[in-house]
Amino acid sequence: MTEIKSTHPLPAAAPPRSATAAADLALKLLQPMQGLLAAGESAEAEVISIKEALQSFQLTLRLTLNNGRQATLETSSPRSATAGAALLVTATSDSRLLATLQPAGRQPLSQIDLGQLPVGTLIQGKVTASQQSQQDGQTSFRVVISLLNSPLAGQKLSIDSALALTPGSLVTATVQGSQSLALVPLSGRLDQLMLGQQLAAQQNRQGSLEGLIGALQTTGAALPEGLRGAAERLLGLIPQLQQMTDAKALAAALSGSGAFLEARLLGGQVDTLAGDLKAALLRLVAQLPGLPGSTPLATAQAGANFGQALPAFARNALGALGQTNAGQQAQAFPLPSRLLQNMDGEADLETILKLAAAAISRLQTHQLSSLAQTQTSPDGTQLTTWQLELPMREQRDIVPLQIKLQREQDAKREQTEKPETLWRVELAFDMAPLGPLQVQAQLLQGSLSSQIWAERDGTAQLIRAELDHLRQRLTAAGLTVAELTCRQGTPPQGPRTTIDQRFVDETA
Repeated sequence: MTEIKSTHPLPAAAPPRSATAAADLALKLLQPMQGLLAAGESAEAEVISIKEALQSFQLTLRLTLNNGRQATLETSSPRSATAGAALLVTATSDSRLLATLQPAGRQPLSQIDLGQLPVGTLIQGKVTASQQSQQDGQTSFRVVISLLNSPLAGQKLSIDSALALTPGSLVTATVQGSQSLALVPLSGRLDQLMLGQQLAAQQNRQGSLEGLIGALQTTGAALPEGLRGAAERLLGLIPQLQQMTDAKALAAALSGSGAFLEARLLGGQVDTLAGDLKAALLRLVAQLPGLPGSTPLATAQAGANFGQALPAFARNALGALGQTNAGQQAQAFPLPSRLLQNMDGEADLETILKLAAAAISRLQTHQLSSLAQTQTSPDGTQLTTWQLELPMREQRDIVPLQIKLQREQDAKREQTEKPETLWRVELAFDMAPLGPLQVQAQLLQGSLSSQIWAERDGTAQLIRAELDHLRQRLTAAGLTVAELTCRQGTPPQGPRTTIDQRFVDETA
């Protein structure tokens, strides 16, 4: 991997002084044709690199044959070509080719259509060609990038860069103008493509925690002694609904939600793991004995492996959520409830293992969603996101409370004066007899505004009748209350624009 340390704009390239125009180019092969093309046969080719020799230019071509096979050829030419140029080559003999430029529509773009890629759009691509040049004593590189995302996916883009980008490397950049890009540095950020893939995999594996809790409550005394103790410790971590009205109890529940387990491990805070929900789930898995084809040692090892299930790139980043991270479209909030199929009746040990693994995956889905939404905007504003889920006990029922906290700060202003911090809080839960509820609130300089959404009309009317009382309690707590409303339905869901940031991967 190579970190890009410069984020200066990269203007679109001007044609090199020695680049060929529309004239045909005579090429001499520097190695045998090896039967790729017979005399008179043609194929498409792309110039992937150019080196200047004493009296000629060495061009490396990527040849695409009619059957789809690709091959690389080293050729010599009396004139240069443009890196990334699309050619049609015809074999005139076993050692010579005649190259003709493809039509303009097949050539790399020299400017960006801002109608399709507005300023601020993040593009990802793979370097397909590179050419070094000297101008006024300065070294620059003509780089051709094949776009992997956006409406222009599949198109090639030609840029000038002060950095040597190796063909095959992956790059990410933000559009700054029709002829200007800014490459995004690594600086410890996540590979967003891997993050998106992991989120998709987690989504398929995850299951709601209440399924596991119900299975443990049903089996109870029938569990083996060690497993029963681990189950009791897990059930003991679930607070009563009434406890969540106490600020200290709520803070303890947030801290022990499992979202910060890896951060604590990285920080060496092992003594604080006793009350951690994810740690309790991992201990429960480690206690599951006698599964088909396993030994107690293998089962314990499987439990330990669950601790490694979160990829290394995510574990490292969980300890530094304040860093800038790449983000695709944010994971939907709230995460829908998902109970595994065919889990009716009394749960056996294999069923409990499946439910526990699904619960761990759901917790990790929230963790990865937090990473995907944590970012820095082009103006320097830092957005840090924590997304988690707290199970609460209401008599024998388990009520999941989903929470998303976001802190927005101006990083540039933070260096010169006290920054303004904007907090956003979203809550989602479904509690009888109220039904599904969602709360959205914003807090800035002691001023609070909030909207409450109730899916049931009767619940919405009940909340509206209590809004004045809620305003009085918030005012008594020292807050300035602005907007405070309740609506029937659900909050609008739509795409969110985020800044995606990645690295250049030289091994791709």
